Amino acid sequence: MVCPLDWGLGHAARCVPLIRQFLKEGHHVIIGADKHPLRLLQQEFPELESIVVPGYEIEYDKKGSAFKLFYESVKFYNFIKKEKQFIDQVIEQNAIDMIVSDNRYGLYSDKVKSILVTHQLYVKAPVGENIAHKKIEKLLTNFDEVWIPDYEGSNNLSGDLSHLKPVDRKHKFIGPLSRFKKPENEFDNEYDVCFIISGPEPQRTVFEELILNELSKSNLKAVLVRGLPCSDDELKMKNEKWKIVNHLPTRELYEYILKSKTVLCRAGYSSIMDMVTLGKKAVLVPTPGQTEQEYLAKYHFEQGNFYTQKQNEFHLQE
Repeated sequence: MVCPLDWGLGHAARCVPLIRQFLKEGHHVIIGADKHPLRLLQQEFPELESIVVPGYEIEYDKKGSAFKLFYESVKFYNFIKKEKQFIDQVIEQNAIDMIVSDNRYGLYSDKVKSILVTHQLYVKAPVGENIAHKKIEKLLTNFDEVWIPDYEGSNNLSGDLSHLKPVDRKHKFIGPLSRFKKPENEFDNEYDVCFIISGPEPQRTVFEELILNELSKSNLKAVLVRGLPCSDDELKMKNEKWKIVNHLPTRELYEYILKSKTVLCRAGYSSIMDMVTLGKKAVLVPTPGQTEQEYLAKYHFEQGNFYTQKQNEFHLQE
């Protein structure tokens, strides 16, 4: 059973190559997810059985307060106990013998092999980092193995999040995870920019409105992917230079990205792994208050990998 965290689509997207590999090895895979991540994985693997594993409804605010996110993380730890009770029933009812949890710390069992997929062993927080690190270390002891989607050496993508200090728990670096493959052929640039919007509300909508407002002042040809796989409500804009879609299957998104000169997206770790895999130029705009994304954006800018802008300073022409 493969269970991604439901904060945005990134965790579900990076589970795609894992599921492909398990199927290639002949395993029977069950998807355990909720809402948008569940819909994404059902679209990618319509033949697979799926179970709704209730997610945690994180609440962002429009100001993007880091302290608000810290408060949410405290509530998140309390939710872990409910996850554990739920998953024990699911394992027994479905004869599951291995569970792979992507950042869902309550989805483990003493009865079956339990693997945690995470790149965030050492969190970035406005306060209480040391407390959070100790809490994570304790949670890791519930799992048989920890899989880190990154390179082990200095040429890594997660920086301090996985490499701040040596990991004590049984672990292995499995390399970056992306549902995309490195392109074999070059694509002609049909678009100036591909916007990929993702993440929890209300910041997803705030970012979308900001992009559309900036785009209306420009003469750019663009494709905008809204990150809404569960929505049937189309956003209709009268501009023949823009293509706007709620969601795209992996193959179509792959082609639109490669047909664009530049990608503009959040600074989520899964997005970064995708852009590195595809070798694309990108502008990273971290979700306000999400300290992990703010760190990753700064880290990759300093490494010379990507450009970055803060959302409150966002200027498309620049």
